This record gives sequence, C-alpha cells and structure tokens, in this order.
Amino acid sequence: MNYRVESLMSARLFVVPQFAEERIFFLSNLSGHLSLYAMHYGGSVPEPLLPPHISLQNPHLIGGHSFYAFPELDRILVMIDDNGDENYQPMLIPLDGGFPEPAFKNFFKEYRVHLGECDRENAIVYLSAERRDKPLIETYRGDLKTGKLTKITESPWGMGVSGHNQDHTKLLLGTGYAVGDGVLYLWSKGKMKLLYGKPLEDRQIGEDVPLNGLGGGVFSPSWQGAIVYSAVFDDSFSLGYMDLKKPGELLPIKLKGIEHKGVGEMENISHLKDDRYLVQYNIDGCSWVYEGIFDEQKLVMNLKYPLVGPEPFDNGTLEHIDYDSIEDVFTVSFSTATSPTQIYTIEGDRRTDLAIHTSERILGIPDANLSKGEDASFISHDGLRVSARMYLPAKSLGFKGPRPLVYYIHGGPQGQERPDFAWFSMPLIQFLTLRGFAVFVPNVRGSTGYGLKYVKHVDRDWGGQDRLDHVHAMTKILPKDKRVDVKRAAVVGRSYGGYMTLMQASLHADLWKASCDMFGPYDLLTFSERIPETWKPYFKIAIGDPAIPEEKADLIERSPKTHLHNMSAPMLVIQGRNDPRVVAAESEDLVKQLKAKGKELELLVFEDEGHDVLKYENRVTCYNAITDFFAKYLKP
Repeated sequence: MNYRVESLMSARLFVVPQFAEERIFFLSNLSGHLSLYAMHYGGSVPEPLLPPHISLQNPHLIGGHSFYAFPELDRILVMIDDNGDENYQPMLIPLDGGFPEPAFKNFFKEYRVHLGECDRENAIVYLSAERRDKPLIETYRGDLKTGKLTKITESPWGMGVSGHNQDHTKLLLGTGYAVGDGVLYLWSKGKMKLLYGKPLEDRQIGEDVPLNGLGGGVFSPSWQGAIVYSAVFDDSFSLGYMDLKKPGELLPIKLKGIEHKGVGEMENISHLKDDRYLVQYNIDGCSWVYEGIFDEQKLVMNLKYPLVGPEPFDNGTLEHIDYDSIEDVFTVSFSTATSPTQIYTIEGDRRTDLAIHTSERILGIPDANLSKGEDASFISHDGLRVSARMYLPAKSLGFKGPRPLVYYIHGGPQGQERPDFAWFSMPLIQFLTLRGFAVFVPNVRGSTGYGLKYVKHVDRDWGGQDRLDHVHAMTKILPKDKRVDVKRAAVVGRSYGGYMTLMQASLHADLWKASCDMFGPYDLLTFSERIPETWKPYFKIAIGDPAIPEEKADLIERSPKTHLHNMSAPMLVIQGRNDPRVVAAESEDLVKQLKAKGKELELLVFEDEGHDVLKYENRVTCYNAITDFFAKYLKP
C-alpha cells in the first residue's frame, strides 16, 4: 500500500504545556502552523488564543519559554517572531486570547529576545536581549505588574538567570564560552560575585582552563547554598553543592533512588518548591525525570519519584515538563519514535495520578507498519563507541531484499537524534521506511547525550574526525548488514547536518547516489560573516576566527565550497528564506556556483520559513520532495 505523508502529518503537535487554574495552555499546529491554545483540564475543544495569521516558532529553536501564562494578571506573555526570522518580541495577550501588544512599552523592538525564568506568583520574568548591531547580550528583569524593567548585566556571551530567591534580591547567573567552559555568579542587589569558574577577562593569553561542564544552578532550600550540575565529578554530569560564602568550593551530592540504566548523561536540575527538585537525564536518547528531595545537611538528593522513564513514559523523549506549585501538578508533553506528542498531567502525593488530555494518532497507518528502530551502535575507526539507530521497513509492508539506505545526519553539531515525534526528522524517517528505505541515524562524536568529552570532540574539528565516523560506518560497518544495500545510498542532513551532507557529497562522492542538504553552511567564511552578531564570539572559538590567517586557511579547507567540484551524485537543496542562522544566500551561492560547473542540483526555497520547515503545507511539500528525490535515484 502506498501511504501518504499526510497520514503522518495528521498527528498534530501538542507541545510546551503549562497548567494554570484548571486549564492547560500549549502550542499546537492545529491550524497548519504553530499557535497558542488552551483547553480545560481533562480535555476540551482547544480554544485559539492568537489571531490565525500569526505563526509561532518551534520551541526546540527558541532558547527559552515560548510563552508563559500569568492567570492572576489575566495575561499571557508570548514570544513572537516573523515567520522564522527569530527576532522574538515579548508580547502580551489576555488570558482568554486576543491580539498581541508589545510588553514593556516596546522597549525590545530592536532586540532579539529570549524569555527565561518566570515567577508566576510575583509576575516577574527574566529576559535575555540580543543586540542586533553588535555582539552584546543584555539581561533584564521585568515586572509585569508595573511594566518596570531592571537591567541586571550585559556580556558578549550572555548571562542567563537560572535561580532567584523569594524576593528576587539574589540571582544565580551563568555564562559560558565553548561547550563545557562555564562560569557561575551570584548577583545580590546589583553586585556581582564570582562563585565558580574563571571569567575570560581574567585569563592569560593561551591559558588552558580545565573544563567544568557547569550547567544551571539553583538555590538550596536554606537559600544559603547553590545546587549545580556539572562535569567536575563525572564526565556524564552530576550534582554539586556550593556554600555561597565559600566560592570555588564545590562538594559532591550523593544521589539515591536511580532506576535507569544505560549510556547517557544528566541534563538539568530545576527547583520545584521548598526542598523538592526536578532532576532530568538523557539515557540512550530516552528521557528519565525524577522528583527529588534534597537533604542539605547530608548533601543527599533522594530521587523519590520517577516521573518520566517508567511506563507509559518509556522509550521516548520528554518534549517539555512544567510544574504548577500552586496546584502541585506536573504537565508533560511526551512522544516516541512511533507515537506523536501527547499532553499528560501527573499529580497526587505519590505521583501516581496520571491523566492524558489528548489522543493524537497517525491516520490510517497500522502501528505494525511503523518502524520503532533498533540499536545500531558501532566502534569507529579509532576505537570510539558511536551511538546509532537503524530504522528498517516493517516486515508487514512486504518489501523484499536489501533495502536502499538513507543516511540521516542531525544538526548541531552538538545535538542528538532521539526517538522524538515532535521533531522534524521522525515523521520523515517513518515516511522513508514506509516507502521501502532503511534509515541509519548515527550520533557521531560531537553529539550531546554521551558526556562532556564526547561532545567536545567536534570543537575546532568540523569536517574532521566526525566526517570519518560517517565514512567508517558506510565502508566498514553497514556493508556487513545484509538487510541494507550500501551501493544504493543517499545522505541527508539539516543545518550542521546539511554541512556534513555537503562534505560527504564532495569528499566521499563514491559513497552516495543522491544527497539532500537542508540549510547547511556552504562556505565557512561567508557563514561566519552572515550569522547574527551575538553568535560570532562563540563561533570564533568553536570553529575558528577568520581574522587569524592560519585559522582562516583551516576554515577554507573545511568548507564544502572548496571540495564540491568533486560531487557526482544529484543533490536537492532546501532553504527557508527567513533563516537567520544559515541565510538563504548560502544555499543560493551553492546552487549557482555548482550549476555553473555542470552539477545536477535542485533548489527548493520556502519563502515563509526560517531555520526549519514548520507549516503544514510546507512540511508536506518538503517530505514528499526529499522522499521522491531519493526514490528517483535509489529505486526502492
């Protein structure tokens, strides 16, 4: 049977839910694009809260809250951009919906803003505001009751608020440079105090500062200490305690009650209420979340209730979890490789009262015809273990013989492909398997989810050892799997995955019969010039500084532009016109220059998208274009 991608797209997104006063607020693409909705606890017809012409951004990309409801003020603060341009603006609407109006007297109209910590009871929010004219990020506290803004600090690297005390006179502020190189401060009544790490301005030229992997910090129950997760004691991250009167002294916190097993890392800690905390893990790409109780005297975190990980939240990915301290309710959005996002609530003294508020399903495709995937991890060329999954067509589909292979490369590079139906890739992977393709999805060195050392492999080595992991898989590992035909293989990737697709298609042209680049950097020099000003300090560290001759030479050598004259297989290039990260000119330059060399390329530009393909009709077009393109050349 020939299934249509619309069957997969019939499963609408239900993401970033928030519970407040017997209603659940959430984002969904019910209208064909992401917008804000509300429904009553227990489920009801969703009520649209924004005008139909306004489209919201993918919460995976936004960097903070997409929105936050303040019922006591009868207002919702919503972050709105223009069709994917990512110039987010804080806008206010009534709790029952309406036309958005600028918050804080439109102070942020010339900024790109991210909504961070929100205090519902006091109607206080923290915002990171990126300047558009220079590499500077300003941190503000906003009082929604009065409309007052207080500037906390500013930095080229950004200062994120991860914790605050009851009256907001003390804040925990974190910053970082390259991945794993973090610094934590205490802000108290306008004064900054260094707690941990070494600020960049205090370092000697060429000084080697040990990585600490410092993540978010939250206040302890006494408000006299901070709990942080870091890689100081464990490369896969763990909890540490710091007395605020003893900066630089981090003590390990003992964890009790861990139920999960497998390869992964701690992801986050957040404060719930009093001595209760939320501790999150990523284990083999799947989510585990515990509610913990912290004993500050003994420095023990008792992970008392596993909220996500056991059934029904097993073998999948937590898209979002929210805690309402007033009603003592957790709201969860969760999905797997074969089931779409659903909204749940978890409550009760022992966290055993579970309710599901949505019933999304894939239309007209039996579960038996979907691919759950299997572990396909391998040892790479230098002995490093690489996590991977293989998605094969279900036996019930009746395909015979070795399957043509689609090799899928995730973005980032410091990202991870997970069993997550909320993300762009999983519907595509399922559609490809329904059409008879096998899909191989590796998380090569540089990916998140496997510890700090693993994620650091890709710094200053884009297109180096990471590229060779893919080559090793294609030449040494996958040929041993008689279920796939590596002589009929295509490669596809998004963002950094698009960059790596271009590198594979050029430096290893003999491996591929077709390729698809989705908004991947073509020329690392022009890419470095075209990214937002506030991103440039980080990328100078992460990939190289074009102003330094030897680093410029390396960027040229690592650019697909330098090698793509070797490309032999047909390529499909996909781009969003409003993309601020990899601007449309990158893809247009690629197509123009390679077509002039006689290469076979097709270009698909979405005029109302950014660094993603979000809108329903665009997604249908995109999924069909990729799958039909590969079918043309791989003949499943």
